[in-house]
Amino acid sequence: MSIAVITGSSGLIGSETAKFFHEKGMHVVGIDNNMRKYFFGEDGSTDWNTRQLQSSLKNFEHHAIDIRDHEAIAKLLSKFGKQISVVIHTAAQPSHDWAAREPFTDFTVNANGTLVMLETMYKTNPDASFIFTSTNKVYGDTPNLLPLVERATRWEVDAKHAYAEHGIDESMSIDQTKHSVFGASKVAADVMTQEYGRYFGMKTGVFRGGCLTGPAHSGAELHGFLAYLVKCVVTGKPYTIFGYKGKQVRDNIHSHDLVNAFWHYFQKPKAGAVYNMGGSRHSNCSMLEAIQMTEELAGRKLTYTLSDQARSGDHIWWVSDIRSFQKDYPAWSYKYDQKMILQEIVAATRERHGAAS
Repeated sequence: MSIAVITGSSGLIGSETAKFFHEKGMHVVGIDNNMRKYFFGEDGSTDWNTRQLQSSLKNFEHHAIDIRDHEAIAKLLSKFGKQISVVIHTAAQPSHDWAAREPFTDFTVNANGTLVMLETMYKTNPDASFIFTSTNKVYGDTPNLLPLVERATRWEVDAKHAYAEHGIDESMSIDQTKHSVFGASKVAADVMTQEYGRYFGMKTGVFRGGCLTGPAHSGAELHGFLAYLVKCVVTGKPYTIFGYKGKQVRDNIHSHDLVNAFWHYFQKPKAGAVYNMGGSRHSNCSMLEAIQMTEELAGRKLTYTLSDQARSGDHIWWVSDIRSFQKDYPAWSYKYDQKMILQEIVAATRERHGAAS
């Protein structure tokens, strides 16, 4: 049986990938040591998701290994060798704010951990595909230099600009910009993944995600904006919006749609490929718009505070142009729009956390 190795297998994208590739008939080897609990406390713990995967997927095995542990990773991957068809690397430290607190931890997880996975696969099985979950934060705050127009509930790029119709494409520079510590560590991992494709000829694909979301997200205040917002609405917990009058725009892609894109890439991989991948013009909203939609779906009002202090390096407006991926993989399409995404998250949050009285 062909094997898919998934790092961060208990997280949002990792668990969705495990289920998807398992359903396609593959044996799934999950690697996850629940560092989200270390990053974000109990709110971020993924233990519940690990248990769910172990109980529901027949051909799934879990390994609580730190991706920075080269010896342990090499031992595990050598065990499976040429049976491995694909590695989907989703494990990461994902927060701007947290990265600034512990830069060494952030960089070693995001950059060194990625290098460990790449080099181990290059030595063990260089013919396998390698998919890396990158981020739009590799562009730093360059999107904030776009000609933005303030509207009633959101910021928008000027209608005359090249990005107005489809969003931001992969030609945007990643240089001369404030990335945040997190963004810098992801740039290192992103470029290294490309290099193993371009220099060593491995089948590496980089997906620069917008806001990745879905019902399996263990949302916390420092990461997982939609999941955490919904949790606050459903449970009655107060919420803080950081900067930009709550009009900052995110494009939101359901974890299923992203993982389906992974699958299409795996069927016909390209060496050193780079794709912006998010909700695009199909699925995006501002913070204020997300609050309004969530309140309507949950039947509850959110108590929130609007802070003047924006997060350093945060985007005011981001919409992904996904046409490069669509050109290479025209059979792929979205299943979820913004409302459907929120409906699923509200239902899952009610089931997991209940609702405030």
